Amino acid sequence: MTEFPKVVLSTKKHESLLRFHPWVFSGAIKKIYGDPKDGDIVEVFSNRDEYLATGHYQEEGSISVRAFSFEPITPDEKFWKDKIANAYQTRKNLGLVDSTNTNIYRLVHAEGDGLPGLIIDVYADTAVMQCHSIGMYMLRDKLVEALRSNFGDKLKTIYDKSSETLPRNYAQNIKNECLWGEDKGNVVGLENGCKYNVDWYTGQKTGFFIDQRFNRQLLGEYSKGKKVLNTFCYSGGFSIAALLNGAKEVHSLDSSARALDLVTENLKLNGLENSNHKNIKADAVEYIREIDADYDIIVLDPPAFAKHISTRHNAVQGYKRLNAQAIKSIKPGGMIFTFSCSQVVDKQMFNSTIMAAAINAGRKVRILHQLHQPADHPINIFHPESEYLKGLVIQVD
Repeated sequence: MTEFPKVVLSTKKHESLLRFHPWVFSGAIKKIYGDPKDGDIVEVFSNRDEYLATGHYQEEGSISVRAFSFEPITPDEKFWKDKIANAYQTRKNLGLVDSTNTNIYRLVHAEGDGLPGLIIDVYADTAVMQCHSIGMYMLRDKLVEALRSNFGDKLKTIYDKSSETLPRNYAQNIKNECLWGEDKGNVVGLENGCKYNVDWYTGQKTGFFIDQRFNRQLLGEYSKGKKVLNTFCYSGGFSIAALLNGAKEVHSLDSSARALDLVTENLKLNGLENSNHKNIKADAVEYIREIDADYDIIVLDPPAFAKHISTRHNAVQGYKRLNAQAIKSIKPGGMIFTFSCSQVVDKQMFNSTIMAAAINAGRKVRILHQLHQPADHPINIFHPESEYLKGLVIQVD
């Protein structure tokens, strides 16, 4: 077996690894034997020299080791192929791999699939990967072979979009690129029968916000005959779902003109260019403050207000202001679909924030649904941070 550099933890800093949490923070390390470089494989030991885990080492950032195994191994090509095969089989069991009405889904959800630092999303016949760790980035060739082995001729393109997600210093000379197949730049994908033009070159994340699939479907079920406001709309996912399910009128709001152009493209794709729809370029809070109480449904799906614990307080205040204004402004009996994708704001804190917003607004509010990410974004039970999306459907009387 290959001998890897050895990371030894300080006293009592090993307990999270005994519970299979895959992160080792820099402050937990007592000593390093060997000279690991960014992306190298290391083994982690307790202060009593007990083996704990094997993972990728990284100097930049607070997470020094991301563990991908809790057994001593030498990860060869088969190891990574088996990891991807397990993720593939899970999505096949979920009915996503060969679905006729949904071909947009997440294949690898980092820690949720035992592959910390790696995201792979599938859009029809294209796989787009984003590496958040240098170790995973250095495995790209093996990952390409694993993807081709599992998908066969179902896959035409494998694209890497890691320049935005790798550590800043390392990413300076990294370019996004096609790793295999046709470098086509965009594809029309299906989600619950809705068509979306996915552009991974210029789009956010890997090109689309896949994690809202079930929540868009739920909105569609409530939208018939309703007037809907979709704020922070990006490419119009919620708007398309509402219109195709019989919404009376839909307004898509975003501060980005490019986002609204994407909405227009997706309207045309779905034959909705002549529907009762309007694009609004505005700040969400300012717009909601001025509206009459005539919206039946308001969607609040902002970007992450906090990406680090140090900004959590300001994020909570931002969610509170946004939701309080929507609660004040919606028509009696109306519903609000409200979300947070901030990992550092957990479910309890988010729910408490919405309660505070309701108190501030002075209206009666009931929770109809508690929402989260879909099953192709699995939550590692030992890694609560992998549950990042939380949402509520509330009714305002």
